[in-house]
Amino acid sequence: MLSGKQKRYLRSLAHHVDPIFQVGKGGINDHLIRHIQEALEVRELIKVTVLNNSGEDRQEVGAELSEKADAELVQVIGKIVVLYKESKDKKKIELPV
Repeated sequence: MLSGKQKRYLRSLAHHVDPIFQVGKGGINDHLIRHIQEALEVRELIKVTVLNNSGEDRQEVGAELSEKADAELVQVIGKIVVLYKESKDKKKIELPV
């Protein structure tokens, strides 16, 4: 579980990151989850865009993605979901205490 200070720090880092995945009308599937997990292992912090045609609530999409990918939901702002997961091998981000 992330503290408020840690979430603020991650949001500041995520500001300059471009979204690398999109959730569209196909919704969330195992293929997408597997790719998100792989990207989180490499990058630790990613953005996912929820397209207007997905028809799902963005907060629910963020919660479902974080749960299925075993990641922390940092922020849902507009159509962007920010996820964080500490890498096992390639740790880059040092969280404040």
